[in-house]
Amino acid sequence: MVEGVPQAPLCVHPFVRPDKRLGGRRTNFCGDQQFMAETKRTTNELDFARVILSLRKWWRDDVVATVNQEGIVELRREEADLSSRFLFMTIMSAGIAILGLILSSPAVVIGAMLIAPLMGPIIGLGFAMASGDYVWLRKCAKSVAIGATLAVLFCAVIVFMSPLKTVTAELAARTRPNLFDLLVAIFSGLAGAYALIRGREGAVVGVAIATALMPPLATVGFGLATLNWTVFSGSLMLFITNLVAISLTAAVMARLYGFTTELSAKHTRWQNFLILGTLIALAIPLGLALRTIAWEAQASRQINRIVIDAFDDESRLSQIDIAYDATPVRISATVLTPHLKPDAEAEIERQLEGRLDHEFELVLTQYRVGTSDSAAERAQLAAAREQDQAAEQARQVAAALALVAGVEESDVLVDRQRRRALVRARPLEGATLRAYRTLEQRAAAQVKGWAIELVPPARPLPSVAFEEEAPSEDGEDAIALAAWASARVGAPLVLTGPDEQTALVSEQLKAAGGRVTRATSGPAPVRIEWGSVEE
Repeated sequence: MVEGVPQAPLCVHPFVRPDKRLGGRRTNFCGDQQFMAETKRTTNELDFARVILSLRKWWRDDVVATVNQEGIVELRREEADLSSRFLFMTIMSAGIAILGLILSSPAVVIGAMLIAPLMGPIIGLGFAMASGDYVWLRKCAKSVAIGATLAVLFCAVIVFMSPLKTVTAELAARTRPNLFDLLVAIFSGLAGAYALIRGREGAVVGVAIATALMPPLATVGFGLATLNWTVFSGSLMLFITNLVAISLTAAVMARLYGFTTELSAKHTRWQNFLILGTLIALAIPLGLALRTIAWEAQASRQINRIVIDAFDDESRLSQIDIAYDATPVRISATVLTPHLKPDAEAEIERQLEGRLDHEFELVLTQYRVGTSDSAAERAQLAAAREQDQAAEQARQVAAALALVAGVEESDVLVDRQRRRALVRARPLEGATLRAYRTLEQRAAAQVKGWAIELVPPARPLPSVAFEEEAPSEDGEDAIALAAWASARVGAPLVLTGPDEQTALVSEQLKAAGGRVTRATSGPAPVRIEWGSVEE
């Protein structure tokens, strides 16, 4: 040890021995080991950097350099042209799609997917964004907007002229987009852009089938023609999801393959953030929709289990329908059992609300059957026949009410479980409220056992005449008519007349189901007028 010179701390280790060459002093192996570790870490980092550089060089020289960028861009520009061919193929694809959806024919719907005229300008949107060519971008956006609008209007005309306006399974499948639809669109956009860049355009057919751009647009037209907001909004969301995801992923692929861009580095970063933010913004509502669908699937399994567990092992669940869009959730179930349970409905409802933390309304039908398989099968066939008869009767009720009210059958609301039907009558020139009430009475006479409600337009209400201190016979009829109209229209009534008479009329109107908001003094007879809904 040299005096006055600070010494580095020695590494005391059981395997470290004095070095005779250094006069018996212990060597400081700690610093050597740290140096070796840092050297090894630096070497690993350099090796990783060399691998990355070699991959980038391979991608640039052996992949990007083999792409004919000018030819691909020129072809994409041609496909984005708003030509007569593009418009004709769009209309034909839309017509095939809406007919396939109405007929619930997957083969016909796939035929519409194969034409896929919108795929060209949508992928062109992505290439235009990646290259920063805003003239091309506006051209593609114009083609997509005009083509989509034309397809929706053409489908709406077909649906409006069609006698079939029922929401089929093919239509319903395109009204509830979720996160999986976004993932399908992203993967399809990547595959489609890759196929077009690498010259494998045959794969675009599979991409067109996977994304199915035209069927959602056709469903939008169906919702527009039938004024069904649920169908319209759900299918429009699906089309927007496909449109945005395909165009953005095409932009990512074009950027990845090094297509020439006029964007600065700053603009490129902003565009990357915009693409990522847009996909996240789409993923949030679609993820929530997927969560709802998953909850409904899990709830359906639990509902089936709870209903059948309420009976013995010899019972069978013949049929169950669940309406999740109703409030509370409506369940209709049919059980074949050898032992009827009068309290089963209330018990099942309690278990459902306890386990699923939701309100339910259960309509449970029990059929007593023998314990043999043949008896259960006979009961099941009988239940099926009864269901068919109920469906046919509901159709007849809808047809009768539609004829009376002057509307389409699809405008009639039918509740088979409660045997109720409601229809809003079309305004008829010269028809009074008394005429509409007569129409409702005739319709109710045609369909025995059903509660019929015909909602009339808010036509002028009659006055109430008095004889001495009580309403006359015509006055009693006027009160009954006004109460009926108030209950059907859902609007309150306003009375004007002598105080004693208006008080008596108000009391009778309320007893008959009408709603009176106020009464003001005035001369006889008592006049009844429509009040504001907000009152």
